[in-house]
Amino acid sequence: MSAETPAGTPAARGQITYWRLRFRAWRGGRPFWAGLFILLAGFPIAYFPYANLQIGHLTLAMATTAGAGSLIIGVLLGVLGLSLWFQKHVRVFAGVAAILLGLVSIPVSNLGGFLIGFLLALIGGGMAVAWVPGDEPDAHRTGTDRTDKGGAPQAVPPAAGTTEPNDLSGTSPVNGANGRHSAG
Repeated sequence: MSAETPAGTPAARGQITYWRLRFRAWRGGRPFWAGLFILLAGFPIAYFPYANLQIGHLTLAMATTAGAGSLIIGVLLGVLGLSLWFQKHVRVFAGVAAILLGLVSIPVSNLGGFLIGFLLALIGGGMAVAWVPGDEPDAHRTGTDRTDKGGAPQAVPPAAGTTEPNDLSGTSPVNGANGRHSAG
């Protein structure tokens, strides 16, 4: 934004719209909400074992003996949440790992961050495992070898006077291969 274009001008609104639509497109191509839930799950799991609650002159420390384990679980959940945003092909691994870390956080980290982090990890992990990338839009689809578009080769009928099909792949049940390729 320059000095000539104040914030309320159509050019500035156009830039905001442009970036909002780019973010929407980026978010739509990956398990964004699963990553956000898993990222948020790491915070209460890592924070509560180190928190001190002040009630008047009384200090209540919620520290556990497994504070380091809580910190490790929280950091790992944060890394898994970020990896879902930037490496969407690890969605199944990250989802299963988040669910397992959420379950491990129950005995290690004050009931999984007082059940807040535990529930967020389970919901986010389930969403990550269930997420499937959508189809490419027609405008961006490239030419592929798809057999449903008539591009697959058809079987050649046997030549006149022969009874054996003209199968060069070696997988015909007629020649005893039964669909298996030989290794040598």
